[in-house]
Amino acid sequence: MDYLLPILAYIIGSIPFGLVVGKWGYGIDIREHGSGNLGGTNSFRTLGVKAGILVTLGDILKGTFAASLAVLFHSGLHPLFVGLFAVIGHTYPLFAKFKGGKAVATSAGVLLFYEPLLFLTLLACFFICLYITKYVSLSSMIAGIIAFIYTLFTGELILIIIVGFLAFFVIYRHRANLGRIRQRTEPKVTFFSKKK
Repeated sequence: MDYLLPILAYIIGSIPFGLVVGKWGYGIDIREHGSGNLGGTNSFRTLGVKAGILVTLGDILKGTFAASLAVLFHSGLHPLFVGLFAVIGHTYPLFAKFKGGKAVATSAGVLLFYEPLLFLTLLACFFICLYITKYVSLSSMIAGIIAFIYTLFTGELILIIIVGFLAFFVIYRHRANLGRIRQRTEPKVTFFSKKK
């Protein structure tokens, strides 16, 4: 059974909530709008707050559920290892031509299952960074770096390795955003802005 769990986790991760919510709820393929990304950020920008929240929660919880499979099936595989395949599925989804999100929400969902305190810490860091910088992409990358630093103090090798990989992967997936930030063309969030 152990060898099936990564496959199942990948399939769970491949569920494209951004595509499902956009098409079924709004008749919109978000891949044809905004950044073209299937993640929560483009869902917020393309479909609105309610849809963005729904997509983000779906992307988080599929990581949480995938990581829990190792425990539910009493597997010898580590939950973080199984959850990693959900992140891969989210990023390269089977059901959306292998073009998915940027790994942030689903990675967070995996950590929510295995290390809830780290998840809450990163959530706080993300929103603090978002308030200061107004960049979702930069806040996501900073949260990834903080996650890796956090794990170094745990002494848990598997946590350090998996989170280190996820942090690197998140930054890699945001490399185009880094270029836009340097050029000052990266979109900023507006809900922190004061109304005139």
